[in-house]
Amino acid sequence: MEEFLRTPFTEPYYFFRLTTIIFLITFIRYLVVSGLYHYVFFVWLRKAFAERIITKEGMDAKQMRLEVYRSFLTSFIFSFSGTALVIFWQKGWTQMYIDWEAYPIWYHPLSLVLALLIHETYYYWLHRWMHRPKVYKWVHKWHHDSIETSSLTSFSFHPIESILQAIVVPLLILILPLHLFVLFFLLIIMTLSGTINHAGVEVFPKGFEQHWLGKWLIGATHHDLHHKQFRYNFGLYFTFWDHWMKTESPKYGKLFRAHTRSKPKA
Repeated sequence: MEEFLRTPFTEPYYFFRLTTIIFLITFIRYLVVSGLYHYVFFVWLRKAFAERIITKEGMDAKQMRLEVYRSFLTSFIFSFSGTALVIFWQKGWTQMYIDWEAYPIWYHPLSLVLALLIHETYYYWLHRWMHRPKVYKWVHKWHHDSIETSSLTSFSFHPIESILQAIVVPLLILILPLHLFVLFFLLIIMTLSGTINHAGVEVFPKGFEQHWLGKWLIGATHHDLHHKQFRYNFGLYFTFWDHWMKTESPKYGKLFRAHTRSKPKA
């Protein structure tokens, strides 16, 4: 694999092969993670999590097909982002490294936190911009067509929004030193966060919205309110920008407590 990644991008068909591989990995990962997450909480553990299910109507077949189609387009766009990342690395433009000893051991978790904070800040203000009336209908409306969200909604974006989201990681590694495996872990967090936030079932424990850590993390209840109210809860991973900018929904705490009144049944 490393030999393939180091193959000069000028070699005939290399760009096409690499982009195709990344696309297949991205789209299949989306289908597997979203499908399994939905099956676990809406089929296998449905009775246990019945009181925590936010999307009571379940997954509409027409909406499901539309979200998968739009996620197919998003995965295609994201694959070009992945290819750009590899080419940047080959040309020595990035700060990505593979030697754990290149930086002190404490820097590796710190770099992950910094990457998440940078991404959060970028997305929050991008999200606020995408909700401007003249921008919304051209860029963000596709995502909000899913008022009742599901785990499949996590990748359902308009191509323009997909591009705006796809550029984050390639730009990030140009300025922030990240170990290759820290980057992989960041991508895993991005996938899980998008799935959990859109799945329509609250998995965080009772009292989490008031916990010293939990109150800063976004879950299904928090993001579901964004899809239903539009003008609140613009964060991606964390709530701190919503707190600072007074854009957190006043209904969040009450709804979270309503969804988590009891523990999941055995």
